[in-house]
Amino acid sequence: MHLTVLGASGATGQYLLQQALDRGHTVTAIARDPDRLVVTGHEDQLIRVRADVRDTDGIGRALKGATTIISALGIPGRDQVGVLTAGARAAVAADPDRILWMGAFGTGASAGAAGGLTRTLLRAMGAELTDKVTADTTVLDAGGAVFHCGPLSAGPLSEHRRTEPLSRAPHRLFPARVSRANVAAAMLDAAEAPDLPGGTYIPLDR
Repeated sequence: MHLTVLGASGATGQYLLQQALDRGHTVTAIARDPDRLVVTGHEDQLIRVRADVRDTDGIGRALKGATTIISALGIPGRDQVGVLTAGARAAVAADPDRILWMGAFGTGASAGAAGGLTRTLLRAMGAELTDKVTADTTVLDAGGAVFHCGPLSAGPLSEHRRTEPLSRAPHRLFPARVSRANVAAAMLDAAEAPDLPGGTYIPLDR
C-alpha cells in the first residue's frame, strides 16, 4: 500500500513513518524539513517530500495523486495555530480514497465523553482548540476517520492496545494516557482495513 504521511517529522509522525515502513508500505513522507526524518532501514520504500501545509500550492502538489493520507500534524507553537485546519483542507482538496487524522480526546466530537473538568481545562487552549475542532470537522465531513488521543507518552507498542469507536469511549475524570507508538499502530491498522467507516475513534494502550 502507498501511504502519504503529513507531519512525518513530528514526535508521533516518526513512529507512524517507521511502523509503516516496517509493515512493508511505501510511504511519501511530507515535512517542512524532510532531512529531519530518521528511519531504520527501508530507505527504498521512503519518498521524502518538502512541503508546508500553509503553502496552498506547494501542499497541493505534494498531495496530488495520494490515495491514503494519514496525518500526525500537531501545533508546534502558538505562532503555528491554523496548521491543522490548513492541513485538513489540503487533505480533503486532494480527494484521496481515505483520510486518517490524529486529534485530541476531549475536543469536538469527544468533548461529551471527556467530562466537564477536561472540557474546562481544554478551553484554556483558546485558538488552538478551535484549530483542532475545525480540522477534525473538515475531515469528518469528508468521510474521514479521526483518532482522538489522550495525553501522549513515549511508551512502547503494546500487545494489549485497542481502538474503540467514540460510542464506546471510556468515561474517566481525566483521559487515559496513550503511547505514540500505539496511536501510530491504530492509524495504520485503520489504513489496512478499507471497510472501516469514517467517524471518531479512541486509541488506547489497553
